Amino acid sequence: MSTVSAVVVNYNVRDCLLECVRSLRADGVREVVVVDNASSDGSEQALRAADPQAVFVSTGANLGFAAAANRGVRATHGDLVAIMNPDIVVEPGTIKALAEVLERDPGLAVVGPRIENLAGTWYPSARTFPSLADAAGHAFLHFVAPRNRFSRRYRLLDWDHSAARDVDWVAGTFLMARRSDFEGVGGFDERYFMYVEDVDLCWRLWQAGRRVRYEPGGRVMHLIGASSELAPYRMIVAHHRALLQFAARTNTGWRRLLLAPIALGLTLRAAIACLQRAARRRPPAAL
Repeated sequence: MSTVSAVVVNYNVRDCLLECVRSLRADGVREVVVVDNASSDGSEQALRAADPQAVFVSTGANLGFAAAANRGVRATHGDLVAIMNPDIVVEPGTIKALAEVLERDPGLAVVGPRIENLAGTWYPSARTFPSLADAAGHAFLHFVAPRNRFSRRYRLLDWDHSAARDVDWVAGTFLMARRSDFEGVGGFDERYFMYVEDVDLCWRLWQAGRRVRYEPGGRVMHLIGASSELAPYRMIVAHHRALLQFAARTNTGWRRLLLAPIALGLTLRAAIACLQRAARRRPPAAL
């Protein structure tokens, strides 16, 4: 049986972190490494009190997810590495289910579990590398029609998520990677501060002839955006910048001529997302 290490990237969500680590221990993970991006909420002290065996790595600054996760992986020793956000709870049996999938199939590099929200609703964590048409359609129609045909194709909404299958990419909210494959492609690209580093990792693995799988036999609960909500507008900008970075990496030849309109479209979409966010936070008008 391969050994599994866990890497949790934390930023100012102390209570979520403690519950995440507790669930990992309950599911049999012996090596837990928490990489902290300069939290100011007492995360380190709380973790040391609750789980003295967990390894706490302080970055000294907010490096973002990709750089922090890479530091965490380098601090672990397992053949397999589960990398995650702190705002998740691992359901019993998940670590074993995902590890067995990787052990049975040497062609697999990464596997991701079924992710559910706290209300028990399913989150579409397995997705495609979208065509330019699907990317554009999803980018703008998703605001007004979340189940439009472009978003459905991109988010794989029309297939049975109770069955395992190979997919283009799985969310870095929680994924398990074979160490040799993760290190073989250089880990996460640290030019991504937040978001899209998971898409980029899976894309490079596919380019290297390795595969990615969605496995609903593993299940985690996710409190969406706990860290992102601390700086929502910065995260919106970081997300759209990361999308442009990925477009620049993957569009070659004549398609590079499309980068300027893609950048313009992403700028517009980021502005719309910020306005939408501001509207949600606006207090209701007096009756």
